Amino acid sequence: MKWASVVAASIAALGCHSTPTGPYNPPDATSRETTEAERLSREAAVVITTDPEKAETLLRESLSKDLFFGPAHNNLGIIFLKQGKLYEAAGEFEWARKLMPGHPDPRVNLAITLERAGKTEDALATYTAALEVYPDYLPAIEGLASLTARTGRSDDRMRSWLKEISTREDSAPWREWAQERLGRLR
Repeated sequence: MKWASVVAASIAALGCHSTPTGPYNPPDATSRETTEAERLSREAAVVITTDPEKAETLLRESLSKDLFFGPAHNNLGIIFLKQGKLYEAAGEFEWARKLMPGHPDPRVNLAITLERAGKTEDALATYTAALEVYPDYLPAIEGLASLTARTGRSDDRMRSWLKEISTREDSAPWREWAQERLGRLR
């Protein structure tokens, strides 16, 4: 019986030690600085195209303030995607997708990343998931229609996608492509 009490005491003592904070041990809510993370993320968004190195630094700082700030993960993923770091980009888009469940952008960005990685089936599924979150989201429709056409697949939804793309004012760069494709379907 004495041995059992020694083991129990050892187990109890192990449970009393504090766990060091790491990337997978979230900080408590009081140590998160969401307002500062948001400010840094907005600052990064301003320079993301002109100074991606500065934007990356700002986004990493943003995430050090609040690891759970989804837009910073999404924008860091965009930087990695532009650098061709597909694995890192996908990881950031996955974080953003989980932290921003009602927003289609992380899903579309992940689909683009999967497409560039040659994962066509996964990309198609991810574009579709973006449309499930936000049914008429034009970037998802454009990506899905484009990938479907480039891979020579047939999809009963293609005509409706092309009509949507060809009539939307915010689809200027894609409008001509969609109208030409629609002409071929007739």
